[in-house]
Amino acid sequence: MRRYGPAVLLTLVGAAILRVSLFSELYLRYVQAGLRPYLVASGAALVLLGVAVAVLTPRGDDEHEQGDDRGHAGHGHGPAGPRVAWLLTLPALALLLFPPPALGSYSAEREAARSAARGLGTFPALPSGDPVDLDLGEFGSRAVYDSGRSLEGRTVRLTGFVTRDDDGSWYVTRLLVSCCAADATTAKAEVRGAQAPPVDTWVTVTGTWHPEGEPGSAAAWPPVIDVTSVRRVPQPDNPYEKR
Repeated sequence: MRRYGPAVLLTLVGAAILRVSLFSELYLRYVQAGLRPYLVASGAALVLLGVAVAVLTPRGDDEHEQGDDRGHAGHGHGPAGPRVAWLLTLPALALLLFPPPALGSYSAEREAARSAARGLGTFPALPSGDPVDLDLGEFGSRAVYDSGRSLEGRTVRLTGFVTRDDDGSWYVTRLLVSCCAADATTAKAEVRGAQAPPVDTWVTVTGTWHPEGEPGSAAAWPPVIDVTSVRRVPQPDNPYEKR
């Protein structure tokens, strides 16, 4: 059986990649949607390679391996490689059977508050009609860096997960990614006027921007929203915003 070890490992890893990218939307927890075709192609290639390795491996390897084991008892390896290599099946099985969740409050709290050194500018006017749905990244940019104060007098709706500070303040938070979860940064807004749901609960909050500090100053971050409603919602298929 050990002669099939490399084939099994390749097939398991390929199947795990296909599990999250072809047969579900779980890949969105880790990478941007545009990378899906590459994940599917990689997973399929690994599965095909595993099948090819299994078919092309000479059957005589079993006899050679048995003879090698008799002559080198206790060495723990043979033509198929060291037995410890089988430990590589564990992460593949974990991804296949128990995909890890999307990044949440722990990852958000690890990032320090963003610098206000990006500079001020004028943003385009918001669409007409209230409430206007905004990404948390856009809301934060307008609140902190928009010298034209385009958020003033507008009702906005933001969706994200709940994070909290030790002082009791709570935030609606979203992680922004450029490529994958490894480069995630945090966008958040402090929520005032409502009690906090449990940490990591996904919510949609509706309210108005509460200006704090001068535009571009450290006091303007994080932005604040005075809410009129907080509604629990399911985690979206894509939990991240594009940076």
